[in-house]
Amino acid sequence: MVETLSNREIVAFLPCRSGSERVVKKNTRRFAEFENGLVEIKIRQLMACHQVSRIVVSTDDQEVIDICYDLMKAYDKHLYVDFRPAHLARSSTSTDDLIKYVPTIINQGIILWTHVTSPFIDAELYDNAITVYKENFVSGAYDSLVSVTPMQTFIWDENGPMNYDRQVEKWPRTQTLPQWFEINSGMFIMSADLMLEYQDRIGKTPFLFPIGHQQAFDIDTKSHFEMSENMWKSMQVKSD
Repeated sequence: MVETLSNREIVAFLPCRSGSERVVKKNTRRFAEFENGLVEIKIRQLMACHQVSRIVVSTDDQEVIDICYDLMKAYDKHLYVDFRPAHLARSSTSTDDLIKYVPTIINQGIILWTHVTSPFIDAELYDNAITVYKENFVSGAYDSLVSVTPMQTFIWDENGPMNYDRQVEKWPRTQTLPQWFEINSGMFIMSADLMLEYQDRIGKTPFLFPIGHQQAFDIDTKSHFEMSENMWKSMQVKSD
């Protein structure tokens, strides 16, 4: 059968190494009602995605491996554990080196690269992004997708403002400023063959997929962990 975009499988890639330096056991420590923490939340979210056919968790953390094996029993969707080589699981490992590795373990289909540290990106948002990616890829307008956070604010470097001219107007209304975008690392979508060709997780013409600040919230520090847990609990109370 000829492989087309419609019959290419969507494979979620979830990097989850051990040894978090800022938050001890960040990926697996209890988070709100989830005993197995962020990794459990993210796997459950990906399992709920209608368009994701399998999930590859790349890890060197035995605790993550054990959680994966437990979750395999609860779902019929394919979940695989990639035992990541030690040289790719150090805090000093470059993202570029990991990108080169991914197409060697996922060598076909479309790769959805995401992170456990983005707990507010849920199944509905992933499915929406995949649909947008497919539509834009088929049209030929874009070859990949990356989630971004829109910014319309006063952006300076050491030399002054970068996105407006104070000689024209010292403090323009923010809604009149040009829109900039922050790559929030919530998700990247790209075919495995293009990832291999470009050695990158975005292509030459990525679609900038905007998501809200809360959805884009990334957990990197202890205070981020505590803030996001409080946000999560607050959202659950409102939904009850």
